[in-house]
Amino acid sequence: MTEDSSTPRRPRHASLESLEEADDSLHAAKQIASFDESGSPVEAHGATGKRNRRSPAGLEPTDQPMSLAEEIAEEVARGDIEPQDRYESLKKGDTYITQLQKMTMPELIELARSEQVGDITGAKKQDLVFRILKERVKLNGLMFGEGTLEILPDGFGFLRSPDYHYLSCPDDIYVSPSQIRRFGLRNGTSVAGQIRPPKESERYFALLRVEAIQGEDPAKLATCVFFDDLTPLHPDRRMALENTPEEIAMRVIDLIVPIGFGQRGLIVSPPRAGKTVLLQKMAKAVLTNYPDAYVIMLLIDERPEEVTDMERQVKGPNCEVISSTFDENAVRHIQVAEMVIEKAKRLVEYGRDVIIFLDSITRLARAFNSECPSSGKILSGGIDAGALQRPKRFFGSARKVEEGGSLTILATALVDTGSRMDEVIFEEFKGTGNLEIILDRKLVDKRIWPAIDINRSGTRREEILLQPDEFRRICILRRVLGEMHPADAMELLTARLSKTKSNAEFLLSLKS
Repeated sequence: MTEDSSTPRRPRHASLESLEEADDSLHAAKQIASFDESGSPVEAHGATGKRNRRSPAGLEPTDQPMSLAEEIAEEVARGDIEPQDRYESLKKGDTYITQLQKMTMPELIELARSEQVGDITGAKKQDLVFRILKERVKLNGLMFGEGTLEILPDGFGFLRSPDYHYLSCPDDIYVSPSQIRRFGLRNGTSVAGQIRPPKESERYFALLRVEAIQGEDPAKLATCVFFDDLTPLHPDRRMALENTPEEIAMRVIDLIVPIGFGQRGLIVSPPRAGKTVLLQKMAKAVLTNYPDAYVIMLLIDERPEEVTDMERQVKGPNCEVISSTFDENAVRHIQVAEMVIEKAKRLVEYGRDVIIFLDSITRLARAFNSECPSSGKILSGGIDAGALQRPKRFFGSARKVEEGGSLTILATALVDTGSRMDEVIFEEFKGTGNLEIILDRKLVDKRIWPAIDINRSGTRREEILLQPDEFRRICILRRVLGEMHPADAMELLTARLSKTKSNAEFLLSLKS
């Protein structure tokens, strides 16, 4: 179909600044009527080009119904409603996608029946959310949605939901290439805005207007420095995990292995040594002590029941539990990990403190190894020579930046599994971190918790994180415990800590 330059255009309304952006989004959505999950176009009937093109029936443009963007513009031009008022009411209304995505399956089924949504038998959660939204939008006509942007190789992108672990879903929100270019959006950017439902020839919701990027004014994105251009520094701000006198494990970590914002730490653990429980307690302590910090619990190749337990235990407004269980393929593991690290980088660019708890980096490295193109050079244990470059980039992203913000990564590494590959992966990552917590199987056998080997665990440049007097007293403590067997040392330390209400009180009780 060719462009008809003689056909008059309907006048634009200057009262709505985002009309041009909305029209671009609608035009791009029509150009690609629908896409499958891989991003390849799906043939759709009735897809048209710009609105000044003639329809197949030969209708004049003035006879065609107005687009959603033009309806908004007409309302604003007549003064019937303020644009911001309508957008704000939509955020609080019934057509806010995020609220539905957080509901459980029984709640969604009950809601669908109460609203008389048809054909819900056997529907998956994502399909059920999609059908409820399509019914609601018939009454309201507008919706508000948000998500984390994933840009596909074809140039367009989708807003994925962390509630679905960034899986491709029917209720994903399409973002046009023109919007991505205009705002300079990148992978992992959190975008919120006005959306419209899919038309008959389309499969996805489409973003009409960008309301917020990372929860702030979209104009601020132009002033942000790229993550790779930020200046990395040694961690100098302490992350205290002590919150209650009864939580002995967190008090031990504060004394033996102090953690700073921007730390890159390994928790080295044999199987069944309590590494997952330790990560869970650390995440809960961070959420309690630092409510403004953003916590992401990333579970790779874990058991489904552990994922459920983690989701119920570790929760909060600034917390995500993202997982890819052991029954998923390696490509899925990699996609989840890359979405998480890109989102964390975008938050750091905005000056946020982000903490990623990864369980485990060994299984993530296995996934990268299985999907890495063969270089012809195989290391000991069956690892390709180039397979560890991407997981090292993931782990190496942890840093304290001079311009503000930090990215902390605390990852578990498996040892004593009987696999030569796991040993090689641990050796490759051994010198890359600036913090190590070593869990000892012998302490677990004696039922001593936490099973931390005090002598082998430690933090690089810990004197930066501690006060001079505190550092001196901890050195005295380490000198005493270093002469004892690891099990005896941990038993003595936990017994003494249980008699005091805080670490400060315990350190003051030490003799000079």
